[in-house]
Amino acid sequence: MTREAVGVNKLIIEYSGTSQKLPKSGCLSPKQQANTEDRIGSDRKVQRNPPLFSLTLTHSSSSSSSFINIHPSNHRYAFLILLVCRNGGSWRKNRERERKRKSRERERKRERTRARTRTPHALPAAVVNSDRRERERERERERERTRARTRTPHALPAAVINSDRKAPRSTMGSPPTTTCFGPEPRHSGSAAFINSDPESAGSTTTSGNTCYGPVLNFSSCQRETGDKLIPVTRPDKGGTNAVRSVPIRVNHFFVKFKSDNIIMHYDVDIKSEAPPKKGSSGKIPKSTLFMIREKLSSDNPSHFPASSIAYDGEKNIFSAVELPTGKFKVEFSEAEDTKVYSFIVTINLVKQLELQKLSDYFSGKLPYVPREILQAMDVVMKENPARCMISVGRSFYPHQFSREDELGYGIIASRGIQQSLKPTAQGPSFCLDFSVVPFLKPVPVLDFLKEHVNRFNLDDFKNFRRDVEAALQGLKVRVAHRRTGQKFTVVGLTSQETRDLSFLAEDLEGKDSPKKVMLVDYFKEKYDRDIIYKHLPCLDVGKNNRKNYVPMEFCTLVEGQRYPKENMDRNSTQRLKQESLPPPAVRDNKICAMVRASNGPCGGGIIDSFGIDVNKNMTVVSARVIEPPVLKLGGSSRINVERDKCHWNLVGKWVVEGIPVDRWAVIDFSAKDRYNRLDPNWFIPKFIQRCENLGIRMKEPLFYETANMLAFSNFSVLRGLLDQVSKKARGQIQILVCVMAGRHPGYCYLKWYSETVIGMVTQCCLSGPANKASDQYLANLALKLNAKLGGSNVELIERLPRFEGEGHVMFIGADVNHPGSRNPTSPSIAAVVATMNWPSANRYAARICPQAHRVEKIQNIGGMCLDLVENYARANKVKPEKIVVFRDGVSEGQFDMVLNEELLDIKRAIQTENYRPTITLIVARKRHLTRMFPQERNFNGNVPPGTVVDTTVVHLSEFDFYLCSHYGTLGTSKPTHYHVLYDEHGFSSDQIQKLTYNLCFTFARCTKPVSLVPPVYYADLAAYRGRMYYDAMVAEAESSASAASSSLSSSSSSSSYGAWLDERSYRWHGALEKGNMMFFV
Repeated sequence: MTREAVGVNKLIIEYSGTSQKLPKSGCLSPKQQANTEDRIGSDRKVQRNPPLFSLTLTHSSSSSSSFINIHPSNHRYAFLILLVCRNGGSWRKNRERERKRKSRERERKRERTRARTRTPHALPAAVVNSDRRERERERERERERTRARTRTPHALPAAVINSDRKAPRSTMGSPPTTTCFGPEPRHSGSAAFINSDPESAGSTTTSGNTCYGPVLNFSSCQRETGDKLIPVTRPDKGGTNAVRSVPIRVNHFFVKFKSDNIIMHYDVDIKSEAPPKKGSSGKIPKSTLFMIREKLSSDNPSHFPASSIAYDGEKNIFSAVELPTGKFKVEFSEAEDTKVYSFIVTINLVKQLELQKLSDYFSGKLPYVPREILQAMDVVMKENPARCMISVGRSFYPHQFSREDELGYGIIASRGIQQSLKPTAQGPSFCLDFSVVPFLKPVPVLDFLKEHVNRFNLDDFKNFRRDVEAALQGLKVRVAHRRTGQKFTVVGLTSQETRDLSFLAEDLEGKDSPKKVMLVDYFKEKYDRDIIYKHLPCLDVGKNNRKNYVPMEFCTLVEGQRYPKENMDRNSTQRLKQESLPPPAVRDNKICAMVRASNGPCGGGIIDSFGIDVNKNMTVVSARVIEPPVLKLGGSSRINVERDKCHWNLVGKWVVEGIPVDRWAVIDFSAKDRYNRLDPNWFIPKFIQRCENLGIRMKEPLFYETANMLAFSNFSVLRGLLDQVSKKARGQIQILVCVMAGRHPGYCYLKWYSETVIGMVTQCCLSGPANKASDQYLANLALKLNAKLGGSNVELIERLPRFEGEGHVMFIGADVNHPGSRNPTSPSIAAVVATMNWPSANRYAARICPQAHRVEKIQNIGGMCLDLVENYARANKVKPEKIVVFRDGVSEGQFDMVLNEELLDIKRAIQTENYRPTITLIVARKRHLTRMFPQERNFNGNVPPGTVVDTTVVHLSEFDFYLCSHYGTLGTSKPTHYHVLYDEHGFSSDQIQKLTYNLCFTFARCTKPVSLVPPVYYADLAAYRGRMYYDAMVAEAESSASAASSSLSSSSSSSSYGAWLDERSYRWHGALEKGNMMFFV
């Protein structure tokens, strides 16, 4: 079989095992030809191996041909020959062109050196512009040469490949066979390496004649420079299987741009003219950077027009017009009585971004995404909201608030927007969504304290001092006694009352010695302000250990300060949830209104200056609804779920496999509670009866123990109680049911101690719903209990797509749980789960491991996967032949890390000489902005379960799709975005979508499909369980430290810190690990 690739010259590669011709002329230098002849000649004399290739090099300017034989061990030289030949012409002509090019480049460098000795403004404008354009063109030519040197034949532009396919084939008489250059992908859409080493590349493929190396599929572009994997391409034009098609509206707004426009990209460096003070980092706050940029525009509106400039708040400025470069001095003061600060702003041109390249990418002429252009357009579209609204991360919120926004306790629900610009199949799309976050109300500090601190009384301040200091510490306030409203950060409260505070005032002329001045008198003389609440302490807002006292009555909270959700009470949390989850029709209207708002991304006329226009209507897409699977319950009963909600009930039905519960016990922590005490004589019989009805045989509990909720606050008491229960049951208890009067942080310690130290499975429940003993509640409790003990609640009747044949399949889920943003030290917790049965694929084992703070890469993913594969082999007497990995929690910018680090770690860990399972890797993402709204309103306003979108708003060429697998009952349904990065199984769009949707019906805890594929769902639960373990260990360390002496506490604390990063502290008891129990559900 002939393979062809065309550059300037035609390269025809054919098999020739007996060709005796030697190179005479061509694209190789004389030295290269001599080396090639010597090498091949020596091989011919020894006759150890026959030559593998014969390369026919046909020049476009000549009909003569050259034949080069390449030894099998040196077949990598075929690529080198190809790259040499693509330059065109003979070697001497190429050498002459290269010499002239270098000469011109040296002349340009000399000219640029001379230009740099002069200031930009001293040169004529035409000269400066010409030099900039020439430098930019030269950079682009150098980048193109670099890409050409590293590009492999299958990475050539489509036009070149198509042209090559039409070229005439060689008439050599060698028999047709497969040309061997690298590893053979199992599917045209699978990622693969190109490796010159046959052993590391993969197994050898033989077809017809003898083949000395693995086969490379030239039709699949799956390689980057340096043998890096890239995401697979879509194997087809999208799926076709569907019960019905539904038109939906997606919150993607099509972006139009003028392809002949240019965006100027400048690097901006802002530094203080004065050197930083000792001990100071010298870093300028982001708010100050924006003020400096605004001052630069207001001082020089003709050179720096504000309507044509977009600033990202850090190092980049994008402009629709050419800006002067060089150094500029900007002076401003934060307040009228503070000194003037001077900053040096250095602006340098980085690049001229031609929007034609973006147009070429979407038309298929450019093989790579011009990310610099997309970044520039994204910054441009965020410029107007950044000027008019409060910027919090990547979101924007209004300055104003109304009474309906109040959540109580001085907290408001601020309604804002989140936005992003992304390349899609229809072109650049602007995605905008509605967002609600809790903010502190921007009111005077004293008014905030009256709302926030329970029963706060100004006349009895001493009793509230601790609560006030805890509420205000770290908050930003704006002072009211100065006209400019300078901002400060609260460090704490003064130890003295305002009436007793004084300071030493220095004589500005230096004639008199410093004299003592009372703070009350200073404010009267300096600002003509009388302090009313003299009995209150002042706020300490000093920096760098410098004292700066301001009376509370002159301070107002700065707007845009987020309040932690975890600190909100239950009522406020419930109200915030209602605001965050509006019905689909309400969210739809809010999104459309925000797109058209004057303070939104399309307002202010800024995007118009850059030639950008946004379609204000949502994108209409034809979505497909996939048919739900047929389910199996106990007694071989088949369940055809209803298509509207896809729910099923268990009335009169059994679970597939109910684990007999012979040894279990109950600890009633609510026994001494006055209001929420459990009635054991009602709950226990009802629970046993419900389990029996579901096919779970359950005996009476071994014993019923009473306890107090105070045990959760005393870890030694709780530990003793659990040890007593284990001893009483002789370590043979199957599950311990713990009834609690209410939620308590000590729950984390109960789980950690019972699951890692004792090896006992627990099931907690609240006494309130347990006393009601509703059929639905008891059924859910029974399903969790059966899953934890290794039972099977529901299974699929049919095999999963693509896996209908023989061979075991394992599904793996991976996730990382990160600490909160205000926690700078806690480790991140990585979790990996995997199925332990086939074909049911509904029982999972898990492994968790702590790692460095907020590190997303799972550092021990290979070891955890190996452990799970070995566990599978012990349980099933065979290792899985196929593995599907679902990875959660990564952004598009981290795909490369998942592909080229985590995936390779998995392969290195589990693959051996005799065991090489095929792998598919899929990323599941819930943290995105895409929302879907059906055009035809139904009774809940959401898209139906099984809705799939894999056209228009998905990636231009990569293998991704949106799947809404659940029935939305609250707010607007959010689809999950699945992105196939690596595929050795050759999934089609229909197959991978159906497989993912069917798996969502196998979640053990409920009788409906879940919104996220179960491997990822369980990985998230397991990672959260690891977070609970960490919290338990920290709480125990703090408890023991407070009870012990100072010397003992320090040693205990240091040992505990070491244990928190020790994997053994998170490892489950051997009995639970060997049993592969799903105790984390």
